[in-house]
Amino acid sequence: MVNSGMNRAREDICRVGRSLFERGYVHATAGNISMRIDSGFLITPTDACLGFLDPNDLAHLDANGVQLSGARASKTLALHRRIYSATQTLSPATACVIHSHSTHLVALSLKNTPLQTALGSELLAPVTPYFVMKVGHVPLIPYHKPGDVASADAVEQAIARYADQGLPLHAVMLSRLGPNVWHDSPAQAMATLEELEETARLSLLTQTTALEEKSIEELRQTFGAHW
Repeated sequence: MVNSGMNRAREDICRVGRSLFERGYVHATAGNISMRIDSGFLITPTDACLGFLDPNDLAHLDANGVQLSGARASKTLALHRRIYSATQTLSPATACVIHSHSTHLVALSLKNTPLQTALGSELLAPVTPYFVMKVGHVPLIPYHKPGDVASADAVEQAIARYADQGLPLHAVMLSRLGPNVWHDSPAQAMATLEELEETARLSLLTQTTALEEKSIEELRQTFGAHW
């Protein structure tokens, strides 16, 4: 049963990676996917193309991050582990993290026009109902070089800061690099990334205005939106 569950997780990662690659959400060897499993973690190998993953090459690590099998794990595992840990307060079922360099999201961060809020800089205003319901707040994390521990610190702090206000996060945006999104399954994490990238595309194509507060309150009351 344990092997069956791990095999299914391996297949899920590869299926999502191929889908994201074929639709242009990731390119070349950019991006990575991890899953939290009973025996630790699975994550895509370093410098792997997400469109051509081999289930047997995925890195398997124990709960302490010690590699047990597979190709060398992506250097972003440290950040992913911090996300899994930090989300336990409000989203304990979090089981998948996806990082991409999605074009419109990176382009939006390059414009350097963040939304300033009481909780800090965010990438996007609440411009569509499905962004509010399916994604929620997206803190904008200042640029650090790839793999920098300061980036992981900032992400962990952002998750805790919003949790203190009863707001679970499902995404952060690493300025100039790309988003990290997470959810209870690879399919749900992929859907979150899709909605986030589409909202960024709309924001770049139009002169967007935020939903009125009364509309956001309707989404809270009707659909349980966290905003």
